[in-house]
Amino acid sequence: MLSTDRDYKPGGEHFAVPSQGEVEGKLMVSELVAVACLQELLKKEHAPVVERVRRHILRDLKHRCHALKLCSDDEKATADYALQMLESAVKEAGSR
Repeated sequence: MLSTDRDYKPGGEHFAVPSQGEVEGKLMVSELVAVACLQELLKKEHAPVVERVRRHILRDLKHRCHALKLCSDDEKATADYALQMLESAVKEAGSR
């Protein structure tokens, strides 16, 4: 079952490894939330908003990658993937 606080519920420690369905469900929810948020943002002048979101994502990713001690290649790959996801979400939000 999808739960944001699964590990804090009684018995949650028995389900430390999520199932494939849980992972797919979480990815789907993340995509839907991102697209819904972008649709709301794109109702206004979208170019400056998307650029601010892009900068925010890159800044947060750099901070998190540094905390995880990722190598520069992994950090670059993560940033590239995040920007591809943003572009895809913007395209999806614009087509609805």
